[in-house]
Amino acid sequence: MRAFPALGLEGARFLTADPVRDRLDTFPRLVLHHATERGRKIAMRHKDLGLWQSWSWFELAANMRAYAAGLSLIGLQRGEAVAIIGSNRPRLYWTFLAAQALGAIPVPVYADAIADELGYVLDDAGCVVAVVEDQEQVDKVLSLQGRMPKLRHMLYDEPKGLSNYDPTSLAPISDVIEKGRASLAADPRFAGAIEAAIAAGKAEDISVILYTSGTTGRPKGVSIASGRAIAAAASTVAFDKLTDRDVALSYLPLAWVGDHYLNFAQSMVAGFCIACPESGDTVQQDLKEIGPSFYFAPPRVFENLLTRITIRMQDGAVLQRSLFETFMAVARHHGEAILDKEKVPLHGRLLYALGQLLVYTPLKNALGFSNIRIAYTAGEAIGPELFSFYRSLGLNLKQLYGQTEAFLYVSCQSDGKVEADAVGPPAPRVDIRIAENGEVQFRSPGMFVAYHKLPEKTAEAMTPDGYVRTGDAGFFNAAGQLKIIDRAKDVGRLNCGALFAPKYIENKL
Repeated sequence: MRAFPALGLEGARFLTADPVRDRLDTFPRLVLHHATERGRKIAMRHKDLGLWQSWSWFELAANMRAYAAGLSLIGLQRGEAVAIIGSNRPRLYWTFLAAQALGAIPVPVYADAIADELGYVLDDAGCVVAVVEDQEQVDKVLSLQGRMPKLRHMLYDEPKGLSNYDPTSLAPISDVIEKGRASLAADPRFAGAIEAAIAAGKAEDISVILYTSGTTGRPKGVSIASGRAIAAAASTVAFDKLTDRDVALSYLPLAWVGDHYLNFAQSMVAGFCIACPESGDTVQQDLKEIGPSFYFAPPRVFENLLTRITIRMQDGAVLQRSLFETFMAVARHHGEAILDKEKVPLHGRLLYALGQLLVYTPLKNALGFSNIRIAYTAGEAIGPELFSFYRSLGLNLKQLYGQTEAFLYVSCQSDGKVEADAVGPPAPRVDIRIAENGEVQFRSPGMFVAYHKLPEKTAEAMTPDGYVRTGDAGFFNAAGQLKIIDRAKDVGRLNCGALFAPKYIENKL
């Protein structure tokens, strides 16, 4: 870990800045707040060339201000859109904050989007700046120049392979940051203008436009307001008791609501550290090194890990296989009950404790799960056996149901009240109702403002009394947990009035 610099003149000026930072309804002001309250605690980490680099909250705030200044120097204005294309890297996360500091709107795009998809999003959002990870993304954007008349500048993080490119409208992020830093130091009036821009941010400002996958047509840009995003994140931070002592590995796509909520928004509210892996290929190793306390993965990730475990056990020595099979049987009988603090016979607890020593703890260490306090899965149905396997090891794995239009959480499970075939009661401050056709409808603190430039689609997504139509059908079971059974359009009704969902029945069979 790097030694932290002394605060210096800029730091002293920052720490005595206008009390506007106490209006914690924009993400840049949350950064200023954390820089004051926990300035030297680690805000972000990134593994580069095998070494972990760290940035404190104070350093993050200084870089955010310098980056915002640099973007201002190249002409970025309030209300303009900034595309962010790449994998999880600190400077790409800083781009969100720097753009928001100026009142501009970040528009993350999936790194694996083909050129046509990328061009559609950048044109639809009217992006004037594209901030990309590397040469691959630079080439993709350059191939679309004729389709994006508003695009004026492109910035990149990784310089490899770009030394011979035309620098007229192409620059490294690092150069923009350093030019901004120099201008802040040299011109107090300019520095004051950047502070004023941060102070001018409002709760109703659009903090991000997240594009849906577009599986049933062109992607729709979901506009999320700053104050709503922070209110939603604050409610789940309190629900899961997340603090500045927690750590999360940020490996999910930047353009997906899951990453923007679980990692970016919640870390900005709670003040915990997010760590970026070296690459997609090193996620499992980096997970072990970081040892996160908060973790999210879709079911396919848990399934792939279990497959690896099974293969490893099959190839292992006879004694190793025997220990694994014996104590996994113990875990199946007692593990979830112990996790949920239910009554378990003494002999069961003793056997499980021995299993912790010989099997469960070593296995969790090998997976990088040893420090996880809270884990979630969502995105698709998870098999009951797969779900129970991880919970029986003592992993506090829960399910949530979310949508981009909700800024993620619609329902979620609480500790000790977990069911494999349900997704929990309404999330904190979320109101859910089931329409006559079985559709799940909700109102939530983070619910979207509108679909970008699509007023008709926005109206279609809302009920007259302000609920969002999810398009999913479901019901509440006797325990008050929501069950999603199918898309609402595919659900029928029997003569007796009961809902009939072919897919739900098929899955049960």
